[in-house]
Amino acid sequence: MPGTAPPPTSDHAEAGTSLHRVAANGIENNVAVAGKGPAVLLLHGFPHTWRLWAKVIPGLARHHRVIAPDLRGLGATTRAADGYDAATLATDAEELLTALGEPSAAVVGIDAGAPPAFLLALRRPGRVRRLVLMESSLGPLPGAEDFFAGGPPWWFGFHAVPGLAETVLTGHEAEYVGWFLAAGTRGHGVPREIRDAFAGAYTGTEALRCAFSYYRAAPANARQIQDATGSHRLTMPTMAIGAHPVGAALERQLRPVTDDLTGHLIEDCGHIIPLDRPDALLPLLTSFLGTDRQ
Repeated sequence: MPGTAPPPTSDHAEAGTSLHRVAANGIENNVAVAGKGPAVLLLHGFPHTWRLWAKVIPGLARHHRVIAPDLRGLGATTRAADGYDAATLATDAEELLTALGEPSAAVVGIDAGAPPAFLLALRRPGRVRRLVLMESSLGPLPGAEDFFAGGPPWWFGFHAVPGLAETVLTGHEAEYVGWFLAAGTRGHGVPREIRDAFAGAYTGTEALRCAFSYYRAAPANARQIQDATGSHRLTMPTMAIGAHPVGAALERQLRPVTDDLTGHLIEDCGHIIPLDRPDALLPLLTSFLGTDRQ
C-alpha cells in the first residue's frame, strides 16, 4: 500500500559497498555507500535503482565517499503516496546527506535524477560543491527545442496518464524494463544480474505507480524550475554530459543559468551512460571531481 516500504529484494551490494536503511524526509531510503573522502551523491533515473552506478562506484570510491540511494518510491526505498516532484526529491537528497553526516557533496544526476539535483544546487548551493547532470531535460528552459522537435518520447505521455500504464503493464514488467535497457545501451543490454534487479524493482502495480509518478509530476517540475531559475543561478562548477538521444540539449539549457559550465558529448553511447560507456564516463567524473578532494 502507498506509504510503506517495499518488501525485501534480492538486490545485493558488491564488495566494498554496503547497503543501509536511512530515514530522511519522511521515507526510509535504501542507500548504497562505498569509500571514504568527500561525498559524492549519485541520483539515478528510470527504470533504474542505485545499481545503475555499479560500474563506476568502485572507481569513484577510491577517493570519495559514494552515496547512491534508490530514489523515492523506487527500488527498496519507501513507496510513498506522493512527493515525486523535483523539489520534494531535492529535499529528499538534502536530508539524506544530513542524515549521513555530510554537510555538502558533489551531486551527479541522470534522467529523472537530474531535475532534483539541479533544483538542489540552485536552491541550496552551500550543499552542492560540484554538479554533474546527464541525459535529461530541464522542463521549460530554452535549448532543448531540437530534441523535442518531433514531440516528446512516446512513453512520456503513456506514463503520464494516471492509472493507465500500471494497469496495462502489470505482469509484463520484465519485458517493458528490458526494452528500455536495450534501447538505452544501443541494443547491448546490461549484465543479467543488473537487468534482473531492475526488473524486480519495477514489478507490481504499486512499484509501477511510483515509477510513473515521476512523469506525472512533469508540470509541477516545469513550474519549479521556471521559478527557481528566475531568481537563482548555478554558481558551483557544473558539467553536462550528453549521449544519445539527448545529446547537447542539456548543455544548451544549462548555459544561460550557469556561471561555470563544462560540456561533454560521449560518442557511440546510449542514454544509460553509466552502464553503456562506464569506460568513458568514469574518467570524466574523476577528472571533474579530482579538485574536490579534501
